[in-house]
Amino acid sequence: MKSKSLFLVFLMAFVLVLSACAPKEAAPVEEPAAEEPAEAPAEEPAMEEKPVFASVVKSIGDTWFVRYEEGVLQFGEDYGVESFMEGPSQPDSAAQVAIIEDLIAQGVDVIVNIPYGVPENEVAQKKAMAEGIVVIGHEAETAAGDSLQYDLEGFEVCAAGEEEMRDLAAFMGEEGQYAQFVGSLTNASHNIWTDCGKAYQEANYPNMEWVGKFESKENAENGYNMMKDLLRTNPAIKGIQSTDSAEIIGIGRAIDEAGLQDQIMAIGTCIVGDVGDFLQSGAVDMCMIWDPKDAAYAALVLGQMILNGEEIKAGIDLKAPGYESVTIRDGANGAKVIVGAAWAKITKDNMDEMNF
Repeated sequence: MKSKSLFLVFLMAFVLVLSACAPKEAAPVEEPAAEEPAEAPAEEPAMEEKPVFASVVKSIGDTWFVRYEEGVLQFGEDYGVESFMEGPSQPDSAAQVAIIEDLIAQGVDVIVNIPYGVPENEVAQKKAMAEGIVVIGHEAETAAGDSLQYDLEGFEVCAAGEEEMRDLAAFMGEEGQYAQFVGSLTNASHNIWTDCGKAYQEANYPNMEWVGKFESKENAENGYNMMKDLLRTNPAIKGIQSTDSAEIIGIGRAIDEAGLQDQIMAIGTCIVGDVGDFLQSGAVDMCMIWDPKDAAYAALVLGQMILNGEEIKAGIDLKAPGYESVTIRDGANGAKVIVGAAWAKITKDNMDEMNF
C-alpha cells in the first residue's frame, strides 16, 4: 500500500514537471488602431489684387501738380485701389517717357499722362496700350488716336482762349499791343488756347497788335525774365495772355516791380495761392482756371470705368465738379476728347473761393 502511494506521488510530480516545461501560448498582441487621416487645413482665400492707377505729370515740383496729387490720392482712398503720382522734377518729355516705360514694366493697370510734349510721349503710350494698359491723356487733345483711349479736358480750351481775348480787348479799348506766353510750344492745350485767342483777335479786333508768343518752359523765373525783356523792347505793351501757372508768377512779379499794374492787363492760368498778392495789387488781373484736383479725380474715374467695361458716352458722370455730364468729340489727330464744364474766372473779388 505504501509502495502504491509513493508511485502516485512520483507520477504527479512528473506531470507537474512536464507542465512546467511545456511552451506557453503567446498572449495575443493587439495591433494599434489605424490612425484616421488628418484633415487638410482649410485654404485661405487668395488676396484679390488691387488695380494700380499711375498718374504721370509734367513736373512734381509745380504747385499745380501738388494740388493735382490731392485728387490722385483721394481717388485711391474712395475706390480702394492703389493710386499714385510720378513725374520729373522739371518738365522734360524724355523723363516722362522713361517713367512710362518703368510703369509698363511694373504692370500697372491705368496710366493717366499729362505730356509736356504730346508727340514725344506717343510711342511710349502706344507701347503701354499694347501691353493692355488703359491710357488716358490730359491736356493732350492733339494726340494721335492710337496713342491713348481718351483725352480729358476741363473745358473747351479754344473757347477759353476766345473768352480771355474778349476780356483783354475790353481792358485795352480794342487797340494796342499784347503778347502771349505758353509753357511749351509742344503742349497741346497751351497752344490751342493762345492760337484761338489770336485768331479771335484778328477777326474781331483789328487794331490790336500781337507782338509774339513766348515759351517759358513752365518756369516762373523764365516768365519773369521774359516779361522784363518784353517791357524793355515793347514799353507800350497793354495785354498779356498766359497759359501756365508757373510763368504767370514771374509775369506778375515783373509787372509789379515795374509799377505797371494799371497799364497792363495780365490774364493766365493760376494757382491762387501763388498769385494772390498779385491779384490784390492788380499785377495779375484774372485767372482762368480749372481745379487740378478735380481733373485728376475725373481722369482716374474714367480709367476705372474703362477697366470695368462700362460704356463711355456723352453725358456720363465722372464724379467730380464740372465733369458730371461730359461731352465727347474728335480731336485734330484722331483722339477721342472728353470735355467737362469746369472753368472758373478768378479775380481779387472772388479769389477766396478758389484759394488753393
